[in-house]
Amino acid sequence: MTRSAYVYILTNRPRGTLYVGVTGNLHRRLSEHRSGSGQGFTSRYRLTRLVWFVEGASIAEAITVEKKLKNRGRQWKIDLIEKRNPEWRDLSEQWE
Repeated sequence: MTRSAYVYILTNRPRGTLYVGVTGNLHRRLSEHRSGSGQGFTSRYRLTRLVWFVEGASIAEAITVEKKLKNRGRQWKIDLIEKRNPEWRDLSEQWE
């Protein structure tokens, strides 16, 4: 049985620093990023705004998508975000 997985992009502000990640549990992972625990990239730049995500059929598929996104340039990622989320809203706000 395969579990779905997510590829996501976080930022600190519109057109700010971008972080691409992958997880099997998007709600939990966002909570971890927002807790500020650790001294990683997302904590250092306060990347807590979920501006783009896509669900994949499996972790393997999601990792493939994540690698493709990470190999793309910054402007390509900005264009990807702005096609679906032109106002750079925090998409996790709709979950509450």
